[in-house]
Amino acid sequence: MDHLLLLVVFVLAYVLGSIPTAVWVGQWFFKKDIRNEGSGNAGATNTFRVLGPGAAIPVMIIDILKGVAAILLVSYILPDNIYTESQMITFEIIAGFCAVIGHALPLFAGFRGGKGVATLFGVGIVLFPVAVWVAVAVFALVLALTAYVSLGSILGALAFMVSAIWIFPATHPGLIGLAVLAAVFVCWTHRTNIKRLINGNENRLWKKKASNN
Repeated sequence: MDHLLLLVVFVLAYVLGSIPTAVWVGQWFFKKDIRNEGSGNAGATNTFRVLGPGAAIPVMIIDILKGVAAILLVSYILPDNIYTESQMITFEIIAGFCAVIGHALPLFAGFRGGKGVATLFGVGIVLFPVAVWVAVAVFALVLALTAYVSLGSILGALAFMVSAIWIFPATHPGLIGLAVLAAVFVCWTHRTNIKRLINGNENRLWKKKASNN
C-alpha cells in the first residue's frame, strides 16, 4: 500500500507538470499553437514574444505553481507518521523532478513542452527557500544586461547549484544532488540556445538600443 501511494504521488506530480499552460492559453484564447510560433518553445518566454505579457504572466505563474503543488502532494497524500523526515524530503525531491519532466515532456501536449525553468523555480521555492533567490538575482541581472532569457536561465541555474552546495549548503544529500541535476537539466534543455549564443544569433527578449558611440 505504501509503495502504491508513492507511485500515485509521483504520477500525479508528473501529470501536474504536464499541464501545458502555454499551449492551452495560446489555443483557447488566441487560436494559436505556441509551439508553431516564435522559437517553438511552450514556455512563458515564447508566450511573451508571441502573445504578449498578458498571456505570458499567467503562464509563468501557473508553471511555477505546478512545481510548488508537486512538492505539497507529498505531505498531503503520504502519512508522515510512517516515513522519516529524510525520506519525506527524498520523496519531495522525486515529486518535484517528476513535475519538471512533465513540463518538458507533457502528457497532454504530445510530449512537446517547455524547458522546465519556471516549474523548477517552483520546486526551488519550497525546497531551497534561500538559495533559489540567488538564482533569481543572477537571472535578473543577466537579463537586464543582455536581454537574453536563455543566458540568464543557464547562469541562474549554475548560480543556484553553487549557492545550494557552498553558499547556503543543503543538509540533505538528495538536495545537493537535485541542485546539480537542475543545473545539468537546464543546460541540456537550452543546448540549442547555447549554440545560438555562441554563433551570435540567439533571440533577445527585447531589442537592445544601439550605442551612439
